[in-house]
Amino acid sequence: MLWLHNIFRGGPTEHHYQNKLKLAIIGQSLFGQEVYSNLRKQGHRVVGVFTVPDKDGKADPLAVAAEKDGTPVFKFPRWRVKGKPIPEVVEAYKAVGAELNVMPFCSQFIPMNIINNPKHGSIIYHPSILPLHRGASAINWTLIHGDKKAGFTVFWADDGLDTGPILLQRECAVQPNDTVDTLYNRFLFPEGINAMVESVQLIADGKAPQIPQAEEGASYEGIQKKSNAKVDLAQPAEAIHNWIRGHDKVPGAWTVIDGQSVTLYGSSMLGGKAPDGQTLEIEGASRPGLVTKKGLVLHGTDGKALLVKSLQFEDGKMIPASKYFSSGEGASVELTDNEKRVAEEIRNIWKGILSNVPTINDNTDFFKSGAASMDVVRLVEEVKQKCAGMQLQNEDVYMYTTFQDFIQMFVRKLRGDDQKEELVIDYATKEVNSMTVKMPYQCFINGKFEDAESGKTYDTINPTDGSVICKVSYASVGDVDRAVAAAKEAYEIGPWGKMNPRDRGSLLYKLADLMEEHQEELATIESIDSGAVYTLALKTHVGMSIQTFRYFAGWCDKVQGKTIPINQARPNRNLTFTKKEPLGVCAIVIPWNYPLMMLAWKSAACLAAGNTLVLKPAQVTPLTALKFAELSVNAGIPKGVINILPGSGGMVGQRLSDHPDIRKLGFTGSTPIGKQIMKSCALSNLKKVSLELGGKSPLIIFSDCDMDKAVRMGMSSVYFNKGENCIAAGRLFVEESIHDEFISRVVEEIKKMKIGDPLDRSTDHGPQNHRAHLDKLLEYCDVGVKEGATLVYGGRQVDRPGFFMEPTVFTDVEDHMFIAKEESFGPVMVVSKFKDGDVDGVLQRANDTEYGLASGVFTRDINKAMYVSEQLEAGTVFVNTYNKTDVASPFGGFKQSGFGKDLGEDALMEYLKTKAVTVEY
Repeated sequence: MLWLHNIFRGGPTEHHYQNKLKLAIIGQSLFGQEVYSNLRKQGHRVVGVFTVPDKDGKADPLAVAAEKDGTPVFKFPRWRVKGKPIPEVVEAYKAVGAELNVMPFCSQFIPMNIINNPKHGSIIYHPSILPLHRGASAINWTLIHGDKKAGFTVFWADDGLDTGPILLQRECAVQPNDTVDTLYNRFLFPEGINAMVESVQLIADGKAPQIPQAEEGASYEGIQKKSNAKVDLAQPAEAIHNWIRGHDKVPGAWTVIDGQSVTLYGSSMLGGKAPDGQTLEIEGASRPGLVTKKGLVLHGTDGKALLVKSLQFEDGKMIPASKYFSSGEGASVELTDNEKRVAEEIRNIWKGILSNVPTINDNTDFFKSGAASMDVVRLVEEVKQKCAGMQLQNEDVYMYTTFQDFIQMFVRKLRGDDQKEELVIDYATKEVNSMTVKMPYQCFINGKFEDAESGKTYDTINPTDGSVICKVSYASVGDVDRAVAAAKEAYEIGPWGKMNPRDRGSLLYKLADLMEEHQEELATIESIDSGAVYTLALKTHVGMSIQTFRYFAGWCDKVQGKTIPINQARPNRNLTFTKKEPLGVCAIVIPWNYPLMMLAWKSAACLAAGNTLVLKPAQVTPLTALKFAELSVNAGIPKGVINILPGSGGMVGQRLSDHPDIRKLGFTGSTPIGKQIMKSCALSNLKKVSLELGGKSPLIIFSDCDMDKAVRMGMSSVYFNKGENCIAAGRLFVEESIHDEFISRVVEEIKKMKIGDPLDRSTDHGPQNHRAHLDKLLEYCDVGVKEGATLVYGGRQVDRPGFFMEPTVFTDVEDHMFIAKEESFGPVMVVSKFKDGDVDGVLQRANDTEYGLASGVFTRDINKAMYVSEQLEAGTVFVNTYNKTDVASPFGGFKQSGFGKDLGEDALMEYLKTKAVTVEY
């Protein structure tokens, strides 16, 4: 019968009662264990666990968990003999009195009188979207067939093979390079556990549906075993790729190379031209394979290619495919006394796992001794627990299967020898600006440049002439997940999180030095990718980026807490102090107007605080961020600390906002997107957020100003960096008595400006960043004219190749007009008059905006300047200057221009959390 479980929420006065059931768990594996544990946490009563017998003296994980909890555990080798249920087994089952059978993963055949015995029957988990892929190899066939969607079904058991009525289904997109392992670990395992728990509660509440399965579209495929997993290489590349990933890791697709069976792992479609390599004859292939620095390239019959990362031989030895022709891993290393002691501790870990093996000697093979995939996880986690900071992965166990090889690999990692591998970069190169510019163009994940999982690319465009600079990897959701996982591992167990703050600062200083060493190349890339005038790119885009990293490098060992006097708990005494700690994995999403500088403003503070990061550059300007990634490796920043993902905001940015392992997101961009990010961050896991958003910064010019300076700075406030400047003066208020003179002098100066190639040292004004933005600016000017503002100068595209726009001036702009309220983000000066002496009136107009990023005032009267600066509602106020930012001064907005600060000590606090500690003594 149903019984009631009392849950307290919000204090003892508020009780919530939910129906709970008595359950029998029939199954096995880590999945079964997690379902069992989560059902108990939800208050359901597990009256019996029915699982498989111990294998080689080791109990199944489900049995281990249940026995630890004192739950009755039954380990029947079989439930029936010659097709008939075994009476004593049936009797033992019925004695527990279950109301529902829950079968999360069950390899045994369960008789129908057991299935139908409980009041509510039995439910089963199946890893496909039924009626597709009935049978035991459902995940394999989902990938082999190249399905675009995967998923699972919780269904009511009947006497058919996966044919019972559907209770619940969930689905997910299949990523182009998903394997059985990645699909299972990313979605089928975690979401399957949640779905089983949800299904049980629906049954308990009497709300569980029973939807008959349709026979139309139903499919059944046989069990995939090693014997039938040989890959047919005489077919299109995608079919080969699907076959390999559909068997990765179990049972493993194989082919014949040099007379022996070789299993292929880690397949991905290869975009573009195959890299150079050494040919390798493969049985049945349409053409020889290529062993390259990235792996083994296989060719399909359609002319396309795929890349295989790992190979496993008949003796169980696994190697990187790129090392097929290598002579091995090198000579054995001689162990120090301390390393020998650690090796013996690891030998004991092997003994604990391989309990059926009397002695662990150097030649003991982990897998030939009976170890399975769950034992791999256990070995890795126990070694990492024993040796804090060791970066060990499951793949290492598969590649070094004997104890001797494992210890050799372990010692190399311990000494850091494994990190000396040369960084492989496929550059896009250009002869430009009297130099050879070398530009990485792939995703940067876990210290390596690699193609996007999907193999997709896009063109990045030179705004000077509209030509394609190169193709850039187009990151996917799967790439985001891999990058976040790398950043999380780097933070939690890598050297970065345990590094001395002063040593961390030294690495950031070195990074700044390398940026300075490559400043001309960085400025050239910035110029051709964003349209920035080279001289400005060199001084500001790159120059301030270098200054920013040096500034925050100095902060690394100066982050301090406080001691706080509190009331003593007499007769004892107390000490209370605070600690500033890093947040963890941070996401950074930056705009296209200052690609490298915006990266520096956020990343330098983030890294100085001790965090790791995943950064998405603007889709239209990714190249300096990727060059920065290369320099970070050369500076010695550990792998996984910095990850760079070019791609779309809608995909990459959204996944970063939603990702549960990210603890902070810093964003610079538009207000509408900032709102969406803030909402996503709140709904996912309440990430900390800092937002630098849109602006409509007012600049007030009084008649008592220094006119020469006001004209020069007024023009800079609008036309600096082609107007693509977040703090640009979006609206100028000029006192009536000097208005006409001011406009006349501005137009006179505009006519002297040289518009042209940003790499020309004499150019004043370069192209707008991209075509869509130019079109938006031209439309903005059209609206201004239609609303009645006076177009004094410009407003047109320059008649030449590229995305050039004339510097523009509007006067007679009324407060209600569109151009008076909305940001242009371009070279458009919007000017309004105000009456002589009307200080409070112009302040009211200047503050009549939802934005509050920056502002400015020009006057010789210090009292007036101070009064106006106090009254202006903006994060930054410039007095008799403009655009004067400094790495030590905090930068950020008010109102809908966002919150949080870049630069200065305030920025560091955005990437730290405060912990209070109270000690009684």
